[in-house]
Amino acid sequence: MSLISQHIHDAFPDEAETISGLKVGNVHFLALATEFNVLDEEATRIDAGLAPASDVRLEALKKQRLALLDDITPLISAEKAI
Repeated sequence: MSLISQHIHDAFPDEAETISGLKVGNVHFLALATEFNVLDEEATRIDAGLAPASDVRLEALKKQRLALLDDITPLISAEKAI
């Protein structure tokens, strides 16, 4: 199984400026982005064989990461609408 790391900027490549602004000006966004990065790093380490975990754990991390993207997307959209 090959998991490609997905940083928030990778998920929203055209929104770098918006993401940077939200990280500075929105505490909730910053918390979500930080959690996303922690999950992403852990999933990447597991997939690379650098950290032990079951396939079930890896899939759970990937689902959590996707759920965070679902929470992050409307925040980016709302910021762009301003």
